[in-house]
Amino acid sequence: MITLIKTLLVNITILFSFTYNANVLFPFKEKQVPHYKHKITYGLIASFGALLCMLYPIETLGETHFDLRMIAILIATIYAGLLSGSIVLGCVIIFRYLIGGPYVMVGITVSVLAFVIGILFRKMLLKTQYKLLGSTIIFLIHSLFYITIINNYIPILHLPFYFIYFTVFYFTFVALVFIIEHLIRTNKQIEEMVYLDKLNMVGQMAASIAHEIRNPLATVRGFIQHLSEDTEDEQFKRYSPLILNELDRTNKIITDYLSVARPSEFQLSTLNLERVLQDCVDLLRPFASYSNTSILFHQNSTHYIKGDEHHMKQAIMNVIKNGIESIEERGEITIFLKEDSTRDNVVINISDTGKGMTGDELKKIGLPFYTTKTKGTGLGSMVTNKIIREMGGMIEYESELNKGTVVKIRLPLTTKQ
Repeated sequence: MITLIKTLLVNITILFSFTYNANVLFPFKEKQVPHYKHKITYGLIASFGALLCMLYPIETLGETHFDLRMIAILIATIYAGLLSGSIVLGCVIIFRYLIGGPYVMVGITVSVLAFVIGILFRKMLLKTQYKLLGSTIIFLIHSLFYITIINNYIPILHLPFYFIYFTVFYFTFVALVFIIEHLIRTNKQIEEMVYLDKLNMVGQMAASIAHEIRNPLATVRGFIQHLSEDTEDEQFKRYSPLILNELDRTNKIITDYLSVARPSEFQLSTLNLERVLQDCVDLLRPFASYSNTSILFHQNSTHYIKGDEHHMKQAIMNVIKNGIESIEERGEITIFLKEDSTRDNVVINISDTGKGMTGDELKKIGLPFYTTKTKGTGLGSMVTNKIIREMGGMIEYESELNKGTVVKIRLPLTTKQ
């Protein structure tokens, strides 16, 4: 019994170690399809971990070969995908065949079982917020088939083995799921810290030069207006409105810089989120109609948040306006709210049917100076991200090229006062 537990502890150590090593090479990220080199790397790392587990099997069960390699197959298949899982499965099958013994086919069968279960329940576990429940369901279904197979073909096993082995299997599998989820959240926080550092850099730069540029611009604008009133030069009169428009656009860019560098003071109050969204929709409907775009707002209940109404409207309108501008012909913007009762949050989903973005473009949204528009500055999304963060929220982007973009804004709920 002690030997059995010692062997399983070695297997657990191997699996935990390789999970952290995989995260060091290519950090785990939420809802991001890994590149092929990432998938292959994850598959090779998981394969190495599974093979090491197979080198330390339980040695007190005759010619059987029990270890925790099935967990490596499950985790790689669920979190890294079909390719990574296939690499692990292939390596495990080859190595198990080379080990030999009377139970080779049983060992290969239970390995294939773990791969199949991982494929079937992958989406369920990745999408659900209840990771403990999801991983428990996967374990129970896998164990049901696993026990049936080994009970029929390996008669030497006894009840204490089943209890210890499958208890360790369950807690190791669940622990790895929670470790990976924790690493995903930690990596996201690190990315946000890097983003905020870049934001601070732009802010310092903007604060140092914006005022120096703004003052001469105001002087130039005043002289252009004055000269255009008294001049007889028809060409000057024709082009002076264009000059003034460009000066105003330059001033608008500087204003955006200043809003990043020197945030205006938040006037916090309890906001009716549905009313704020409805105001934003009403204000942007004429602009949307001009662009052959309809805005659909699904309102089914009332939610309250703590925030600044002016800033909140600015952030929401920036997102909706970006969605409208991404639609090249005819399309629609859909807005609906979803309450996350487990976290006391509400999620605003704003989706468009625009041109969408590639994976590389999606990574850069919100970074200083980055924009997908031909005449954009990249500051609109940056300001929006900053406002949402300062209100204690989070903003996420999901997009697919030629299909559209979904922006999810998560904000903490409060009670009506």
